[in-house]
Amino acid sequence: MSTPFAPPKTATLFSNWIDGSWLPGEGREIRAHNPATGQAVSVLREATQDDVRRACESAHLAFDNYWRTASGERRAEILLRASAGIRDNAEELAWYEMAESGKPYKQARAEIDRSAMLWDYAATQARSLTGESFGALGEDYLAMTLRTPIGVAAIITPWNFPFLIISQKLPFALAAGCAAVVKPSEMTSASTLLLGPILQKAGLPDGVCNILAGSGQVTGEAILRHPLTRMISFTGSTGVGKHAMKVGAEQLKKVSLELGGKNAHIVMDDADLEAALDAALHGAFLNAGQSCNQGARLLLQKGIAEEFERRFVELARRIPVGDTLRDDVLMGPIINEPQYRKILNYIETGKTEGAVLAAGGTFREVNGGRYVDPTVFTGVEPNMRIAQEEIFGPVCAILTFETLEEAFEIANATGYGLSAGIWTGNTSAALKAARRLEAGTVWVNTYLDGPAELPFGGVGASGIGREVGRMGCEEFMDVKTVQFRSGGYQPRWIGKAL
Repeated sequence: MSTPFAPPKTATLFSNWIDGSWLPGEGREIRAHNPATGQAVSVLREATQDDVRRACESAHLAFDNYWRTASGERRAEILLRASAGIRDNAEELAWYEMAESGKPYKQARAEIDRSAMLWDYAATQARSLTGESFGALGEDYLAMTLRTPIGVAAIITPWNFPFLIISQKLPFALAAGCAAVVKPSEMTSASTLLLGPILQKAGLPDGVCNILAGSGQVTGEAILRHPLTRMISFTGSTGVGKHAMKVGAEQLKKVSLELGGKNAHIVMDDADLEAALDAALHGAFLNAGQSCNQGARLLLQKGIAEEFERRFVELARRIPVGDTLRDDVLMGPIINEPQYRKILNYIETGKTEGAVLAAGGTFREVNGGRYVDPTVFTGVEPNMRIAQEEIFGPVCAILTFETLEEAFEIANATGYGLSAGIWTGNTSAALKAARRLEAGTVWVNTYLDGPAELPFGGVGASGIGREVGRMGCEEFMDVKTVQFRSGGYQPRWIGKAL
């Protein structure tokens, strides 16, 4: 049961978490504002190159001296205590998550619970990471592979799901035996910074996890480029992901990227239409559409398209938008003005391209918050920009198709490949979709499920690598081959010649 939390009346002053202590940054002041009210939520000073150096050196020493050799049992115990600490502080974490990102409190609270579950699962992996043995290589000859932690991981996370996304990365890195230097978005740093004391209380040695606040251009760049970070784990835009990949290539660092998406959500004539309708609305408008997994393209088979489209539009218009503290509100404000303007520009683009604005397109600025109502375009053609480009807002493009092959062609006609979904009662169609849809995740008769056991990641412009599940730990590890001879060595070079 979580500890009751009284929201602060003024902005909270945060520092960076380095080597187990709060240390103020040396850079410019950064204020994170509530997207619903415009009021300052948190204040901090940006971490500079010197702050980054201290954090990376601390992580490197802690990795070498304590964490890389810690037993799986010890790592698991700490991760489980961390999970309990997250649950104990769930109300505080959810409040800052809501206040900085603009998502409804009810949603934020659910995300904290899901995050704790990811820490629970990562604890199981700390004791389950194994290599392979090779016993059939010949007499007196045995070999094995060992999984070894890669070192200090640079972990950089975005603003849309701050605590959930760090929980898809950090506990798996720790379970693998890595140390970490973490940078959340400067717009949503609070909940991630609050992890520092939770981890310390759980028994994590000081320095194993350091958390820095600051911009991508200053703090993030310094973390990516520091020679002591041996791996980059980044979630964010495709453009910044390409930059992270270039930095990794320059220094031959391992890079794992979870980037954008323009995901297709297919509904066939034989689908459970009631279930598909709920999932399509959830997929399109959760988090005000500010999600890489957003079902932004709704593909309807022509036999059910007209009726499904009518009901989808009708229900989209009824989605409650507004006060993030109300339990009945499902959509809050847009994160900031640049994103708000970007979404409005895409709505105008959709009109210009000839798509039909069937719902929404309306927007307002109220008490410092910027809101865009659920927006639905019909009559969309696959080559339109609103069907090709990631909008990252509550805008859904509806397209129609006749055959399954046509649906696959439309779904795969973007550079992205993060996720896709299909609703059908036909097993053959489901199996074909699982194979043919070019995406890291394919949901069949569901959408946005994500058990901790299953890996997550994309292909193409949606990234490389996987997080969560067993593979989420293995992503932070190298494979070492070890070979043994107990006798029977036969000279084959100088010794043979002599």
